[in-house]
Amino acid sequence: MKLPNEPDINLLRTVVMQLVAAQPQPTPQSIREAIGQCRQVPSFNIPEEVAEQLARQIEEQLDITMTLGAVVQEEFAEWYDAAKPSIDPYYWSRYKQLLNQKQLAPQVIAKLDQVTDRIAGLLGNPQKAGSWDRRGMVVGHVQSGKTANYTGLICKAADAGYKLIIVVAGIHNSLRNQTQQRIDEGFVGRDSARLARNKQSRVVGVGRFDAMRLPLTVTTAVQDFNKSAAEAFGVQLKSLTVPAVLVIKKNSNTLKNVISWLKEHNSKGGSALVEAPMLLIDDEADNASINVSRNPEEASRINRQMRELLNLFQRKCYVGYTATPFANIFIDPDTDDEMLKGDLFPSDFIVALDPPSNYFGALRIFGPEREKNILREITDDDAHLPIKHTTAFQFEKLPPSLEKAVRTFILVRAVRLLRGQAREHNSMLINASRFTAVQKQIRDAVHEFLTQIVTRIRFLSGLTPQEALRDEDMKALQVVWKEEFADSGFIWEEVQARLLEAAAPIRVEEINSRSAGSLAYSDHEEHGLNVIAVGGFSLSRGLTLEGLTVSYFLRNSVMYDTLLQMGRWFGYRAGYEDLCRIWMQPDAIGWYEHITESIEELREELRRMEQANLTPKDFGLKVRSHPDTLIVTARNKMGTSKEVRVSIGLSDKLIETTWLLRSNAIRANREHTKRFTDALKERGAPQRPESNYFWTGVPAEAVVGYISGFQHCDISMQTKPAPVCDFIRAGAGDELKTWDVAVISVGEEHATGEADESLGLSIRCQRRTRGAIKTRSEFAVSSRRRVSSQGIERLGLDEAQLKEAQAQYRKDKEIPDGQTPNYPDSAYRRFRPRPLLMIHLLLMFEPRKDTESAHPLEEEPVVAWGISFPPTPETNRSHRTVEYVVNTTWWRENYGDDADEELEQFEDA
Repeated sequence: MKLPNEPDINLLRTVVMQLVAAQPQPTPQSIREAIGQCRQVPSFNIPEEVAEQLARQIEEQLDITMTLGAVVQEEFAEWYDAAKPSIDPYYWSRYKQLLNQKQLAPQVIAKLDQVTDRIAGLLGNPQKAGSWDRRGMVVGHVQSGKTANYTGLICKAADAGYKLIIVVAGIHNSLRNQTQQRIDEGFVGRDSARLARNKQSRVVGVGRFDAMRLPLTVTTAVQDFNKSAAEAFGVQLKSLTVPAVLVIKKNSNTLKNVISWLKEHNSKGGSALVEAPMLLIDDEADNASINVSRNPEEASRINRQMRELLNLFQRKCYVGYTATPFANIFIDPDTDDEMLKGDLFPSDFIVALDPPSNYFGALRIFGPEREKNILREITDDDAHLPIKHTTAFQFEKLPPSLEKAVRTFILVRAVRLLRGQAREHNSMLINASRFTAVQKQIRDAVHEFLTQIVTRIRFLSGLTPQEALRDEDMKALQVVWKEEFADSGFIWEEVQARLLEAAAPIRVEEINSRSAGSLAYSDHEEHGLNVIAVGGFSLSRGLTLEGLTVSYFLRNSVMYDTLLQMGRWFGYRAGYEDLCRIWMQPDAIGWYEHITESIEELREELRRMEQANLTPKDFGLKVRSHPDTLIVTARNKMGTSKEVRVSIGLSDKLIETTWLLRSNAIRANREHTKRFTDALKERGAPQRPESNYFWTGVPAEAVVGYISGFQHCDISMQTKPAPVCDFIRAGAGDELKTWDVAVISVGEEHATGEADESLGLSIRCQRRTRGAIKTRSEFAVSSRRRVSSQGIERLGLDEAQLKEAQAQYRKDKEIPDGQTPNYPDSAYRRFRPRPLLMIHLLLMFEPRKDTESAHPLEEEPVVAWGISFPPTPETNRSHRTVEYVVNTTWWRENYGDDADEELEQFEDA
């Protein structure tokens, strides 16, 4: 609720932006002058500190930039630019006006225009007669604006002459409905939900600028495709003067009805094919669209039906949108030759979107250059809500970490009120169980806890801070305030005064297939929706949580696409980015860090492939040979065989023994390593770069002997000795002939305790806190899925190579002069003249829970190793691979729950 006479900051921002937009070159001073001019109006008389905050927000908005992404394609004569003079950009012009009204940064709108021009040029030309079939994919980032991109593409396709646009939008009603609302707003211009309820038509979004040529909507924001309703239109596609659009759920029955309707009412006389050109947008293309059939001879229903839908048309184009390049769509074929045949593989083009500079994504949260520490670890779940539980689990009490997260959300809302963001949406996410029965229990417990807090705040609202803080609930809120938001620009007295207004409107909703709750943000535009959303699958993919600030994530999935899609906290957080907090387990943080690095590697590969004029098939092969696809491939094929064989390439990769064996293996590996280091010393005295021990020119056979003799933990899949040694032998005549070897020792300033002499070298050991434990004899080196510290792969590079590596990274990332980035190891790996074997001596400790002291896991140091493989030389682009084998027993022991969860999700679809 807005207080009497409180200025509307959003309206003020709109007015200031209009004044600034009229300036040829806005400056910080001119922005402040425009705000000062507006403050003369009584309704905009904001305090000086709020005015300065608004000025900085507008500066940031005008400074947002966006770059064009990479495009990998088969040879094709792009047509769109040449056709633009004859195209009336009616639908695109309306959409561009809407984006301006939403105050998107001018640079972002300009780049979106360029990117959608480029993608439109890769589609088939709808004015071209005859039969044609185009297949492509757009790779974006989670919550980065993929819907905005394909809405712009739809507008341009409709302007160019596409008659039918079908958007297949996820497997849940909530996502389909949300997508329909956005298409209504950005392309149609009419509120389809009102039409479905037989109410008077109401223009929305682009319809407010021009409602003369509204597209035909066969679906609505409250109803998926209905065959009888579609038949009531009585119109054939070829006779339409405006385009038609369907937004449908990725559901077998829905697809069957659409196919039946098209066959009965729109086929060309004497032919089974529809004449009108059609664009099929497959949102979340890696989910349910891929062939997940356990029978290798039979495609799964949705995959088969989507292909059948495409095959109804003479002229058609398929564009899949996804944020996960590891999507099985690249990996499913059993042979390289089958990859391009008949399925939904993007054989014609792949476009990688770059997000705007204000995107709050994985790199900024989990990457090496993270700007703020917004992550909070969950370490108290075992006693209250164990991560592994059944649907019969009885929930008794909220974990203290979840109580703190709820208090944090209340305080976030209070700060946003103080910042003048009273009408903005605010959401909290709780994704802690895949079972709807458990989600209901969590929802009820959170509602009860929130009600208790609101009751106490209401009772205490008239007291002074000193009096109110005698209450335990108020004191607990202040403790969280001091820990999280003491530097947010306000004092506790101001915050306490807004607590009732902040907490009272919050409601707790259960969001799943069996609940009545919904996230109808559009119904709360005047005052904003304030909601704590408790759910599972429905909150895990596609669905946007507006104003999401606090996330509590307690899930055990290690699947790359599943984990990334569960990251609903990615997106845009202008004006409140500093308030965002994410709670998750340390192991989950480690997986996100690893996946972020892996995804970024593949994006870099797309950029390099574009420069080398390579094709989508080349990228498909690259993804299929990436070490991390062992998990993705095994998940999808374990239902059809006892073991899975995957060809993996280790070129330009870092592999590490992230899992180790305990007991006798620790002593045996240390003794084995001492024999190796003794042999190295016989070759000559080591160099001592950065306190480490370093040898160069070590022959490949010596490294193979060390790897093969190390007692390996099979959970550490990428470092299995046999395939690693095979890979080394295969390259021993080329780039893997001679090696650098480093035994890592920390500097004196980081050392604790006396040096260890067990390897015949004076080594100051690295300290690690162990991660998960599978059995009594197997443990993860850390929760971060990494053994080495960042920057270690610089070893062996001379000054010129270091400068060249850093310069290339700055160029690739378009980093301006004056900024010093945190260079990732991958930047140095590309310039390594030789592979690097790293040997680590680690002091392992048990994780700290509520105690201050860390207890040693082992009395003696443990040995781990890692290898940094340089890229295969450009003269030898043979994609050298070796075969890894994963059996069913191993898979079920390590990832069984995740596999079952994925299958349930597809079966629901």
